[in-house]
Amino acid sequence: MPGRLRIAVVAVGLAALTAVLAPLQLLAMRFDWPVARRLPFLWHRVAARLCGMRVHVRGKPAAGRPLLIAANHQSWADIVALGSVMPLSFIAKSEVGTWPVFSVLARLQRTVFVTRGERRQTGQQAASIAERLRTGDVMVLFAEGTTSDGNRVLPFKTALFGAAQAALRGAGQDRVLIQPVAVAYTQAHGLPLGFHGRPLAAWPGHVALMPHLLAFLRCGAVDVEVSFGAPVEFSEGSDRKIVARLCEAGVRAMLEASLYGRHPQESIAKHGDGT
Repeated sequence: MPGRLRIAVVAVGLAALTAVLAPLQLLAMRFDWPVARRLPFLWHRVAARLCGMRVHVRGKPAAGRPLLIAANHQSWADIVALGSVMPLSFIAKSEVGTWPVFSVLARLQRTVFVTRGERRQTGQQAASIAERLRTGDVMVLFAEGTTSDGNRVLPFKTALFGAAQAALRGAGQDRVLIQPVAVAYTQAHGLPLGFHGRPLAAWPGHVALMPHLLAFLRCGAVDVEVSFGAPVEFSEGSDRKIVARLCEAGVRAMLEASLYGRHPQESIAKHGDGT
């Protein structure tokens, strides 16, 4: 399918999908219906297929709750990839709440917005995330605090790992699970992306969003690996900095395994056909 036609099909498809699901999601959020967690999952499953993303899953999401996912971050596409795997919500920088279109989608996904770098607000922001964890929502923390080029994992910021500490208070549980998750863009049209090819999916902050978005959609067949690592138990006596370093090391190892084919032989689940 020609690039421009593909972009038009994706735009019309996503608009129609949103028009159908958004009113239902607004009602579900207004009346706190459990389906409010499932509708964004459905949206992402369809969106991934429309965008040509073939999502391959290694490992399994932790079954226990509360569950905080600590993931690497490369672009807006991470949200679609992760959101298509399981029902979850995201923690995003406050600027996203001002972006046209993206802000509406983020709010419909029940995103928690945070202001990074504002130490005075860290406790309040962690408390907001903790409340969602206590109610059973799986929250995704992009722990690098920014986007990378897709070839490496940047150092994890530790402040919002404090949400796990806050979630213990009043939760009636003795631990919160923090699961490292790696998102890796490995192929386009069946060919390895390679070091210089991964910017097709990665969106570093200095790159304009719209040209990057159009180039990704024009491609129409990108393979993504989402790898779930072993959960780390966070208890009352845990050190958030140590836990953050453990998660960072786990994500880095899984990303390298995906990018360089170092996974042990095992079956993987996948969805999306890129057509």
